[in-house]
Amino acid sequence: MTKLTFAAHPFLLGFDQLERLVERTAKAGNEGYPPFNIEQSSENGFRITLAVAGFREADLAITVEDRQLVIRGRQSDDGDDRIYLHRGIAARAFQRSFVMAEGVEVAQALMENGLLHIDLHRAVPDPVVQTIRIAKAGK
Repeated sequence: MTKLTFAAHPFLLGFDQLERLVERTAKAGNEGYPPFNIEQSSENGFRITLAVAGFREADLAITVEDRQLVIRGRQSDDGDDRIYLHRGIAARAFQRSFVMAEGVEVAQALMENGLLHIDLHRAVPDPVVQTIRIAKAGK
């Protein structure tokens, strides 16, 4: 039996990248740290907010790799010899990734009260109508 995928449908020409994108998103994992919100800030704007209490700007890295927004956090070890009687605040590293659609770009990132806000904007292209001329066979 042949496996039929949605990108193999005869009416969906050139959507094989979309199928790979869905597979990559499914493999991203569902780890719950750090918690985040995604909100629509305007018709073509989005905001991702991550709760990164205890992290400084220097502890965070934001990159876009192959249409994938990747946020990494690693708290630097202060090197002091503290003796904890109870350590309930985790100082763990994280990586959180979001797949962005084509045309979506990062507008800005800012820290505010332990929250990292990343604003995204979708560029809306002008509608294009193209007329295709039919050539005669053999010429």
